[in-house]
Amino acid sequence: MSAISQLLEQAREGITRYTPAQAAQALRAGATLVDLRPTEYRWRFGEIPGAVLVSRHVLEWRLDVTSQWHLKELRHAEHDQEIILICNEGFTSSLAAHQVMTQLGLTRVRDVIGGFAAWRDAGFPVMARLTG
Repeated sequence: MSAISQLLEQAREGITRYTPAQAAQALRAGATLVDLRPTEYRWRFGEIPGAVLVSRHVLEWRLDVTSQWHLKELRHAEHDQEIILICNEGFTSSLAAHQVMTQLGLTRVRDVIGGFAAWRDAGFPVMARLTG
């Protein structure tokens, strides 16, 4: 097994992963969806309505409620707020979820099994890219 595969496996052992259906249910219950996909992926494949768009390389600054770069859309990203991360296929989001949980102390960060591709393939809402 490669080193990155081991790291991914360890990260996933420490997080809760949702199927697209479970993620959709959590969103209806008030969770916040954070889309980590690069801009070119969102242009090509579309966006999930209501998702907060955050580049992976600035995620920690946007989620840290004590940071001056904290996003107002994530103002509820406190220790008890459920945050669901999604990337294209569920790899980056797993690593990111584990990292922000261990480094920022957030306890309810999840990711989506199969990422955006699984969300779209399951028939959940996707729209053409509307944001800049």
